[in-house]
Amino acid sequence: MDRREMLGVFGASAAGLTALGAGSAFAAQEKGHKGGHAGMAHQTAEACTDCLNSCNEAFHHCYTQLAAGKQEYAKALHLCVDCAELCGSTAVLCGRMSPLMGVACEACVKCCEACIVECEKLKDSEMADCIESCRKCMKACSEMAKAHGH
Repeated sequence: MDRREMLGVFGASAAGLTALGAGSAFAAQEKGHKGGHAGMAHQTAEACTDCLNSCNEAFHHCYTQLAAGKQEYAKALHLCVDCAELCGSTAVLCGRMSPLMGVACEACVKCCEACIVECEKLKDSEMADCIESCRKCMKACSEMAKAHGH
């Protein structure tokens, strides 16, 4: 490796480390930020991520019930997986403070409402976590949507 190649490698390494350091400092600052718009977005992203996980677990439960011949789980299965998908996308948009996070949160509220209604019809204790997570997600997303004029 000649001198120019060596300087190029060191230069690229230094630039990369600088970028990583700045990103880490920003992330630490954002994570420690408890109030304001960034804090609300972080809390909403967490609620959406929890809902994503709970809906995926409920989806699996519905799948096993449907496989056992319980057709009444079909619509809940569909809504759980759709809700999980939308909650995941909303979490990503809130996490990066997207200008579209208010719109996504508004859609997430409607999706969670539909999921709750269908899951409650089943009167299945295995669906309780999904229902509770959807309620928390709805609350956080509703507040975020209102903060964005939706």
